[in-house]
Amino acid sequence: MQDVTQELEKLRLQIKSLPREAAADIEELEERIIHLEKLARGELTSWDKVLLARHENRPYTLDYIERAFTGFREIHGDRHYGEDNAIVGGMAFLEKEPVMVIGQQKGRNMKQRLFRNYGMPNPEGYRKAMRLMRLAEKFNRSIICLIDTPGAYPGIGAEKRGQAQAIANNLMEMAQVKVPIVATIIGEGGSGGALAIGVGDRVLMMEHSIYSVISPESCSAILWKDQDHVKEAAEALKLTAPNLLRFGVIDEIIPEPPGGNHQDWDAATAQFKLYLIKHLSALRELDLQDLLEQRYQRFRKIGEFLEA
Repeated sequence: MQDVTQELEKLRLQIKSLPREAAADIEELEERIIHLEKLARGELTSWDKVLLARHENRPYTLDYIERAFTGFREIHGDRHYGEDNAIVGGMAFLEKEPVMVIGQQKGRNMKQRLFRNYGMPNPEGYRKAMRLMRLAEKFNRSIICLIDTPGAYPGIGAEKRGQAQAIANNLMEMAQVKVPIVATIIGEGGSGGALAIGVGDRVLMMEHSIYSVISPESCSAILWKDQDHVKEAAEALKLTAPNLLRFGVIDEIIPEPPGGNHQDWDAATAQFKLYLIKHLSALRELDLQDLLEQRYQRFRKIGEFLEA
């Protein structure tokens, strides 16, 4: 936890240098200190995990592609409407093995965020993703999906172009793709926008990422009619990796470096690559029919309940 300790000390010095008039800045820094202290003690709440999953310095899809793969060649367009920059994908090599990598991409500054539509794909993005999956199937390449989106874009244009249909089609088609699929939630996994590229034989999740049917803000607005209950909403949604592992929604949690993935991109990528290779190796041992049947049963069991 050396990185966390150093950041705490830096924040405390910063507070001492601020004038008393900067009350708002002081309050913000004090909240950051409390958050880091909880992180150091392993006492993060669900809302703390939400903030970590959304951290602006957290590595995104292209950061993992740059570090974990070689020879990446991006493929553009859905061959129906156009290009969607919120989803990137293409052929690459993972330890000399050819694979197809697909993921949602956010931006780090305002220009990039607008270009990537804040990581919220339009229907053409999901159609592009499906086109790449069928291409991978044709050339017998395993598929790797990186999930990091607040959700599918809810704009009027997206709805007119068939957003719901594009997502539904991906769910149906991914269940039948005849090559191994490993999906990893690397940041935010928001609703159907995440699930549309998340129907995998293995679903992994970064330690401080989140995966949920709705955002805490939207949940608070629906249940409490305001934005003041996001912490309670985050807790009720059970959106953290340990909860989702317990429910059988994901298969394994990928540990993050001390302080979170934003502290050390290379260490985060090394862990991601290690778990990816392990699960892909296991999936390649399966007969095709067993692979498809296990994938189908895996998602059929999500949401099961028993009546007394």
